[in-house]
Amino acid sequence: MILDAGPEIGHVWRSRWDSLTLFTPAQYSSLPGMAFPSPKDTYPAKDDVASYLQAYATAFDLPVQLNARVTSLTAHDGEYLVATDDGGFTARHVVVATGPFQVPFVPPAADDVDEGVTQIHSAHYRGPAQLPDGHVLVVGGGNSGFQIAEELAATRKVDLAVGKRVPSLPQRLLGKDLFWWLSGVGFMKVSTDSRLGRKLAERDVLIGSSARGLRRSGVTLRKRLTSAVGRRAVFEDGSEQDVDAIVWATGFRPDFSWIDVPGVKGASERIVHRRGVTDVPGLFFVGLTWQHTRGSALIGFVNDDAAFIAGRIDPHLEKHAGVGGMDSEHT
Repeated sequence: MILDAGPEIGHVWRSRWDSLTLFTPAQYSSLPGMAFPSPKDTYPAKDDVASYLQAYATAFDLPVQLNARVTSLTAHDGEYLVATDDGGFTARHVVVATGPFQVPFVPPAADDVDEGVTQIHSAHYRGPAQLPDGHVLVVGGGNSGFQIAEELAATRKVDLAVGKRVPSLPQRLLGKDLFWWLSGVGFMKVSTDSRLGRKLAERDVLIGSSARGLRRSGVTLRKRLTSAVGRRAVFEDGSEQDVDAIVWATGFRPDFSWIDVPGVKGASERIVHRRGVTDVPGLFFVGLTWQHTRGSALIGFVNDDAAFIAGRIDPHLEKHAGVGGMDSEHT
């Protein structure tokens, strides 16, 4: 049974901003057994992804139960008790596939902003029409912040406050998409079992976005936002700017507070696992950032982790999924 909190498959995708597209091209955005139905080297829109997930569930007759928000996960007498708003389930094995991004994070500086300044988190941003005319400050130096700032710059004055510069890579290089190169050189297979993988996992990378491109679009790049009082934003270098709206592209925080199983969480409520396998028998995770490789949280590369977890639940599957011989990696 697959429990989905949404009213339809792909609801989370349909709820993102209107112009959102994947930074992985269609040929690198497929789940196993069904190619993404978009031309090669095109970048699917968020509604395309939602429709693909719906079609995938239908094609493979996946047992999805909608409107089933899980409120707690506990263990009792060798079984897991999964409670939802409308009932509960028991299972010997549970795979948590909610990902690491559940709760939108807004910094404390938002509390001091004047009530007349429109504030919105990127999780709730849909398009420019939500914001008033005037000067907009976008806070956050990830892909979301860059994309939203560029979109808004077509109709407004926009500043982008970046706390820490993140390395950027071009979407295409020498006529090939970036993921053609990353896959070809083996980058997508570099795992956290290696020193290189652990080092790469500590740094984020922008794909297809750059400071130079933003400046060409008319966006003013700012240093880290240090305070926002009234309508005035103050930055790390001492510069200031009055703003009419703020988009907080400041990311998300994981929320696994609903999991009440001893031995699963470590310091700061982080999930303790090795390639998605916890120390608690029968409890697994899929889709965490750098769970095993850079592709662990990307739709087109999650297959390896999914097959590995399936093989841990049913060793017979491991032989047929091409992930045999992994026993030596997990202790």
